[in-house]
Parts: sequence; C-alpha cells; structure tokens
Amino acid sequence: MPKPLSDGAQRLVFGLLVVVLVAFGIYWSVGGFSDGGENAPSQEQAEAPDSSQQPVAPIPTTAAEEVELFDLFPFTEEELTAAAVSAQSFAEAYGTIDYSESPETYYGRMEQLATEEYAETLAQSSGAGAMWGERAESEAVSQGLADLRSIRGFDNKSIVFVLKVQSITEDNDGATQNLGDFAVTVVREGGAWQVFDFQPADLGNLGEG
Repeated sequence: MPKPLSDGAQRLVFGLLVVVLVAFGIYWSVGGFSDGGENAPSQEQAEAPDSSQQPVAPIPTTAAEEVELFDLFPFTEEELTAAAVSAQSFAEAYGTIDYSESPETYYGRMEQLATEEYAETLAQSSGAGAMWGERAESEAVSQGLADLRSIRGFDNKSIVFVLKVQSITEDNDGATQNLGDFAVTVVREGGAWQVFDFQPADLGNLGEG
C-alpha cells in the first residue's frame, strides 16, 4: 500500500502543478503548438504594412477658371466646328428644293455630305416624288435654313447635333415653313465629317452606336 504524502510534500506537488499549468498556458498563447506554420502569418504578411494606415496623396486639381474644356472632348475645337458645319450644311440642303430640277439632283446634294452607307439610303428615297410634280409647274424654289441648337451626344468618332430647320419658298407669297428640329449624326470618315443619320429629333437619334 503506497505511503501517503505528508502535508509538506502535497503542498510542493500542488505548487509544481500550478507552475506547469501556467507555463503551458503561456506557451500556447504565443503559438508554441502551431500546425507547422500553415495558420501562422508568413514573414511577408507579418512585415507588410497596413494599407489602411498609409497616407493617401491628394489628387491634383485645377481651378475652374483654368479648366480647358476641350481637353475633356475626344476632338479639338477645330474638329467640332468642322463637324457642326457638315451637320448644318446637310440640314440646309434638306430644306433647299428647286422643283425645276429632278428629285435625283435634290438628293444628290445631300449624298455628297453623307457617308457611303447613308448616301445609298438617300439614293433610294422617294418621299419627295409625290409633291414634286405638283410644284414643278410653278417652278417654286425653297431655300433651306438651319440653326444649331445643341449637342445631344458624342463619342470618340461621332457627334449628334440638334438643329432647327426651316424652308423658305421663294415665290409670290414667300412662305416660310418650319420643318422642325432634327438630330444629325456626323462621323469622321476619310479625314472629314460626314452625315451618318438624319431624322426628327423627337425620334431619339443617339448616334452611331
């Protein structure tokens, strides 16, 4: 039968157990029992700075009065002007009709300002044929006028202008007809701006797409 420990021995054993448990807890808290480093942070992770704590440099800004607006467009001021001239010239050609000429001549003037694709569409147009015979007898001549109103949209190769178009008949009464607002899409083709589409502005012409 084992001999029971004396009170002093029991207190010594108890004290040793306390020391062992405390040492074990400290060892565990500092990662002494890791699984080979799989869950421990790598040296790079440990040394990597916290990006959330890095200072952020302010972006450079320009005072409003110093902003060059045309730097925000994918074309120069000269290119925008040339595009506007093309749109306006086409709209004026649309409103200019000499009924002593043939419909083909009328559409031919617009075809010269249009892209090859849109020129083919114009060549197939016959909307003016019905009224042509009625006015040919009076040899009426209508002069087209167009006024640029706004830019509806643009991208790096096309611009959509909105223009108000009139047609003034040069006969005895000198009647002026408001043809309405038209959206004219012009595109850069062959080093020049040409009309890609022309239709009433309320139809939602948004460009080449």
